[in-house]
Amino acid sequence: MSDTATTPKAPPGGLRERALTALVLAPAAIAGVLWMPTVWFAAALGLVFLVGVWEWARLSGWQSPAARALLLATHAVLGTSVWFASDLARMQTVWCGVAFWFLAPWWLRHYHFGEQARKRSLAIKTMACALAIVPAWSAAVVLHDADGGPLRLLYVLLLVWCADSCAYFAGRRFGTTKLAPNISPGKTTAGVYGALAGCALFALGFGHFALAVPLAGLAPFVALGVVTVVFSIIGDLLESLIKRHSQAKDSGSLFPGHGGVLDRFDSLFAALPIFVAGRQVLGS
Repeated sequence: MSDTATTPKAPPGGLRERALTALVLAPAAIAGVLWMPTVWFAAALGLVFLVGVWEWARLSGWQSPAARALLLATHAVLGTSVWFASDLARMQTVWCGVAFWFLAPWWLRHYHFGEQARKRSLAIKTMACALAIVPAWSAAVVLHDADGGPLRLLYVLLLVWCADSCAYFAGRRFGTTKLAPNISPGKTTAGVYGALAGCALFALGFGHFALAVPLAGLAPFVALGVVTVVFSIIGDLLESLIKRHSQAKDSGSLFPGHGGVLDRFDSLFAALPIFVAGRQVLGS
């Protein structure tokens, strides 16, 4: 979540590169979400997420390409199993992700946990990879396959993007108190407040005008959006923690000017399971 108020301005070439990448990726992502059949959407998203697995494995300390390939294959098998599983099993996978993200703040608080290059740390980060990525993919599939799912999935994407933008501008303008200086020094508490305020307004507008949420259901809908964004921030911080442990600036270079898959999807890894599980709890 780009809420830094201290990061130096990128050079003009970098800004142009970021803007061009966004102009290409954003319409492609929106079109894929809205118009691809679920089976093709699931396959495309799965391939992207597998790139994220490769990046996570490298950041975690898997030096051997063969070992990373084995981890990649394992996640592909897990995803395929989820695809052919029952609806109940898919939701159980989603809830596994929810449980992981509720535990993640403890790791962020004890940020040195898993930092040293040991087999135990490698095992923990490998398990975290599966618990972050597979449930997120399952949540995206569950949501996309539901009635009106593509539009609701687009809502989650736009919600996180809106929060990201609001956090950036609020952090630039008002950011003085650091949110987690030992994990991601650029993030500020003002950025968080900006993200929560912006996403609440966005959820209210999108829910009423695009999703036709009944007036009586708007309050819980907006509340779920705010909770989703809170966890998206946790997802962003966890990826920053993994990168800090490996002393890496970006997770990869797949997206010019934007880094790798983890850099772009870290917030969504947490947001998707939370939103889908929240919908089940609310019965919406």
